[in-house]
Amino acid sequence: MRPPRPNEYRDAWAGELTAARAGERVRVAGWVHRRRDHGGLIFVDLRDRTGLLQLVFHPESAPAAHTLAERLRAEHVVSAAGEIVRREPGNVNPGLPTGEIELDVTDVELLAESATPPFPVDEDGPVEETLRLRHRVLDLRRAGMRDAVVLRHQVVRAMREYLNAHDFLDIETPLLTRSTPEGARDFLVPSRTSPGSFYALPQSPQLFKQLLMVAGFERYYQIARCFRDEDSRADRQPEFTQLDIELSFIDEEDVIDLIEGLLARVFEETAFPLSQPPPWPRLTYDEAMLRYGSDKPDVRFGLELADLGEALAGTEFRVFASVLAAGGVVRGLNAGARELPRSELDALTEHVRRHGAGGLVWAFVLEDGGWRSPTAKFLTDEQRAAVTRALGGKPGDVLLIVADAEPVAAAALGELRLELARRFDLIAPGRHDAVWVFDFPMFEWSQTEGRWTAVHHPFTAPTGDFADPGGMRSRGYDLALDGVEIGGGSIRINRPEVQQQVFKLLGISEQEAETRFGFLLDALRYGAPPHGGIAFGVDRIVAILAGQTSIRDVIAFPKTASGADPLTGAPAPVDARQLAELGLRLTL
Repeated sequence: MRPPRPNEYRDAWAGELTAARAGERVRVAGWVHRRRDHGGLIFVDLRDRTGLLQLVFHPESAPAAHTLAERLRAEHVVSAAGEIVRREPGNVNPGLPTGEIELDVTDVELLAESATPPFPVDEDGPVEETLRLRHRVLDLRRAGMRDAVVLRHQVVRAMREYLNAHDFLDIETPLLTRSTPEGARDFLVPSRTSPGSFYALPQSPQLFKQLLMVAGFERYYQIARCFRDEDSRADRQPEFTQLDIELSFIDEEDVIDLIEGLLARVFEETAFPLSQPPPWPRLTYDEAMLRYGSDKPDVRFGLELADLGEALAGTEFRVFASVLAAGGVVRGLNAGARELPRSELDALTEHVRRHGAGGLVWAFVLEDGGWRSPTAKFLTDEQRAAVTRALGGKPGDVLLIVADAEPVAAAALGELRLELARRFDLIAPGRHDAVWVFDFPMFEWSQTEGRWTAVHHPFTAPTGDFADPGGMRSRGYDLALDGVEIGGGSIRINRPEVQQQVFKLLGISEQEAETRFGFLLDALRYGAPPHGGIAFGVDRIVAILAGQTSIRDVIAFPKTASGADPLTGAPAPVDARQLAELGLRLTL
């Protein structure tokens, strides 16, 4: 960091002082991190944003400063001046960047006192989450949170610098817009000037960035705030940040090439040890679901799935035969050589049931190639051997099999392989892998709604015949890192008649389409270039880079899992006058 402008409080950053400046007189300012009284000498670790510096107070040479130091407590705010001196060799702290030096304080000023913190600020030990969020200001002082916020800044700065250097324009889009169906509930904002009407907070800038392409700006990006009224999870919040990108006159390869360069820059600047530099592997959606049971596969370990339909053709085992006859699948994985007790096998069975499967078939491969399994007697020798071959089984290996409808079997086994990786530490420490997934289905049938829905969103360019919606594919692409979808996008529809066809297939009438999306359809009628883009979850990327499992630990002021903000007390009631101005009356 650049040295601060000298003023009455400081002329140096505490954490950036080194032995090269020994003998100089400096002034620093910050918070009391720790205080130690050695029966004469008093030591204080001073903390500012850059790190820690040890201050030493001598009763003989600076009695007034020493007297004040006796009053200092954790989180008091001070300004201190003195000479930088080298520590005695036996007192050097090699684990601290400033560990070779200390500040011999001659003058100190107490700028503010602190109440006793509700949890220790000088350590990163576990603290109940609601307490942390209620006192987020103190939590942000702790080293882990401070480093996460700094890392977030580095990530966003690298993104901006890369895109600015590639001729992109940073353009803002509205936060008060029209409610449009994009897959989640909108947050609605009542309009005082139009009683009974509402704005919506954007789930993404999707339509506006397409309008910018029609307007001719050709290369747009934005670090955008987005809002979705859905239940929070470890990787989701009601409000979140995404890197939003759109380009004109491009195809999929242009987008992928751009993003691989951008993320390589981000990873390099943050010293993130990605296992493989670009270009990164690519999987079709069908291949990802078949091999990994997920459209955001974690490819850092094996345990790939295999289809066992051919190996079990003609089986008389009712569980397998009935599923195959109904158009379902039988798939499995090889969990490796493990001696799993029955209790663990039962736990794994319950795990796949929680993810929709009816049950789990298990088998231990014996030395003679046979099985130790309750299912062994229901299969012929040839069928058991064929399944073992399909799963690459060797003596001692445990084979795990699910029979169900294809989506259910894929999802259950996909979750099972992740559970096995957690239980048996199958992911090498420090390994990180990225993979592209493309060629998604364009539509999927919703049994609950009784209609076709868009797999990504209705503005994705389709391929195939509209007479066969289930067979159509999309020009979409996602990027997964360590089994987490960090970004996704597509080539968009740029012709109004195609957009109308998609709306029609989704059950959106022409009248409804004009009402909700008329501004987009109107723009497309005035010559829209071929265009496409992508959006990345900044919170998710930073969480992975920081080694955190929850994005709440890389957001300065997040919400709880219920969407509440313990710091400010939001959401909160408003007074009757505000409601009256908006023409609203509560029914609760």
